[in-house]
Formats: sequence, structure tokens, C-alpha cells
Amino acid sequence: MKEEEVAAALERGLQDLRFGQRVLVLIPDGTRHAPIPTLFRLLCESVGKRAARLDFMIALGTHPPMSEDAISRLVGMHLSDRKVRYPDTAVVNHEWDRPEQLIRVGAVSADEIDVLTEGLMHEEMPVELNRRILDYDQLVICGPVFPHEVAGFSGGAKYVVPGIAGPEVISITHWLGALVSSMRTIGVKDTAVRRLIHRAAAMVPKPITCIAMVVRGNELHGMWVGGHEDSWSKAADLSAELEIVNVPHGYRRVLSMPSPIYDDLWTAAKAMYKTEPAIVDGGEVVIYAPHLTEISYTHGRLIDEVGYHVLEYFTSQPERFALVPGMIKAHSTHVKGAGTYDASSGREEPRIQVTLATGIPEERCRRINLGYMDPLKIDVADWKDREAEGILVVPNAGEMLYRASDVSWPLMPVSGRRQTLPEEITG
Repeated sequence: MKEEEVAAALERGLQDLRFGQRVLVLIPDGTRHAPIPTLFRLLCESVGKRAARLDFMIALGTHPPMSEDAISRLVGMHLSDRKVRYPDTAVVNHEWDRPEQLIRVGAVSADEIDVLTEGLMHEEMPVELNRRILDYDQLVICGPVFPHEVAGFSGGAKYVVPGIAGPEVISITHWLGALVSSMRTIGVKDTAVRRLIHRAAAMVPKPITCIAMVVRGNELHGMWVGGHEDSWSKAADLSAELEIVNVPHGYRRVLSMPSPIYDDLWTAAKAMYKTEPAIVDGGEVVIYAPHLTEISYTHGRLIDEVGYHVLEYFTSQPERFALVPGMIKAHSTHVKGAGTYDASSGREEPRIQVTLATGIPEERCRRINLGYMDPLKIDVADWKDREAEGILVVPNAGEMLYRASDVSWPLMPVSGRRQTLPEEITG
């Protein structure tokens, strides 16, 4: 889309914003490809002229807060220039780990969650969000939609729940996604997590408008502005067409090279999530990212303690991991992938091998239960053009979802009532 088309779409979609309103725009951090500099400038020039206040909040979830230099790169304008051109507009980080910055706007009951999740979960979720939303008359979500391991597709109300939510919301939604499994979630519109997100978003005491985009590479292919459910749904449909690669046969080895926008394994693990459905049983994904030196800047200590394991490792030992946040367990099993665990023998059988070829030392990789490969010994050229041998190279991994029709899918947990594949997968 050209800039004039984007500007026209914004004008049409946001024309109902009243003069003198206070508007808060929720945007992604630097781990998402999107034309945020263009949207930032256009929103400041249009909405900013009729709003009493226009601010932007980075919907971090639990990602590390962005520095001022990083924010300047995100919005495409240095702070000094922003102060001159848009002196009344601020860009702030969400603060998920500061209880005083959160406010409870409602709760989804355990019984309702049981229905929404088809029996997978039965616990109340207090909906705690960044209390700054109460300072505004209108919320505007502005971000891309793409296949996502927890929600099925990212974007839409996910920028509110869990994007600007507290730790309990983040843990519950992520653990729910893990219970379903990444392979049965990613690239699916109707998921248990998405249903829970929409239910919680209905409790937000402010009206929500959504700018939902579909971005492939650096090109904006589509944008919808309107109600958050409808805009997100239309963007997810286009994302499914553009960002899912269906291959006839699974690969036995994948060299998955994360996009440089990811600076720790917590975010770069998308290189695993988005290739796992195209790897045959017993295969291997090698996450090749020499620039990565950290597992998680926010959660590294806990992940070091827990390690990476298949889902049954946690569900068969609930008491042992009762105090471990759901978001940590979810990340662990999402990275390890599908597999089985025998509690009586302690034997863990992952479906595929996950190997790190990064700047993370071998000792640490082994300790957290992942494989290790020396990145200095990898010549990407040796991996290329070998698809006939079952070897695939994925540059900028984490953006496109790969699926193979002959790759087996993990079973739903016995507590889940749905035992068939979603229509989006079966066709």
C-alpha cells in the first residue's frame, strides 16, 4: 500500500473520533515488522490535530522496556525532533511488573474459562491492565497480524490482553496456549486463547478501534481500520494467504535463521515455532543466530532453573512446578516442541531435536536441555539447495509459517473436548 492509501484508510476509519478526545495508541515493540514510523507520523498529523491528547504505549507484554534510542528507531523520529513537531505526544513503555501501574477492570470466571477453552482450563483470570488507559477516552490498537504460537494469529485485542496486561493475565493466556500446543494453534483463527482474549477485551472500560496490518517483509499488503474483532479477522484471513507456506513433505533438518530484530531466544524462538510443523518426526531444527547471547533478558534466571521440556513434563508434575509462572512453562514447552514424558522412568521423548547455534555457551545449552552446535562451524552454503535431501534453509525465520501435510500433529490433552483438527488446518 502506498502512503496516500494508508492516510486515506486512516481518515475513513478514524473519522468518528470526536474533537477534544484523549487518545492512546497501542503499538508493538521492535520485534514486529510494521511501518510504525509512517503510522506514527500520520496519526500525529491527523488524530493529533483534533485530539486533546495523543500518546503511544508500547504493548510489551513481558518484553524488556525499550530505551529512548530504541523508541526513536521504532517510531522513526528522534526524541528531540518529536518534542519540536509533536510536543504534546509521549511514547511510553508498558510496565507489566509494577503492580501500582495496573488496575483490575474485571475478571473472567473459572466456569466461563472452562467453556471458552473446551475444558482445558478451569481457573479465574483477573483482568489487570495498565492503569494509564483510564486517562484516555479512546484506545487505538495499531499493529501487524501474523501467525502466532500462543494466540493463533497475533494482533487485534492481543495488544490489550496480554499486551498491556499484568503477569497473571500473561501467564494464564500463555499457559493455555501451551496446553493446546503451538502446532495446533499457530496459524489458526479460532483458538481458545483468542476466545479468551476477546472475552477479556470486552471488559475494557474504553472504546477500542483497531488498525490491523498485514506485512510481508517490509511491504504493507493490507490494512483495516475499525472494530478490533472485525479488523483483526480480515487481516488474519490475508495473513493466512500470504504468510503460511504449505509444503508437500516434511524436512528432516531445518537451518532456521532468526530475523535480526530478535535479540534473545525468548523472541527468536519463533524460528522454531514457525518451522516445527514442517519437520518430520525425529528431525531437527537448528536455530542459527550467532548474534544471540542471551536466553531471555527478562526471564533468563527462571528459564535456567526450569530448562526446556515437553508439555507432559509439566502436566505430570503439577506440584513440582506449581510456583513457576505459566508464561515460563509455556515458553519452555513451545521451544522444546511436541513430545512425551514418562513420569515413572523420567524419560523425555521430544518429537524433534532443537539445537542452538548461537552465542549462548554449550554448557548452558546442555543445562537447559537443548542441543548445541558451534555457529563458527556452520557454512550456510553447505545447507542450501538440498531440499531434495530433506534439508531446508529459512532466512529471516520467525516471519513465515511452514507446514507440511505429512507431519503428525500432537494429540489434544485428555481434558480438552475438541479432538479433531481445526477447520483452518484440515481445509
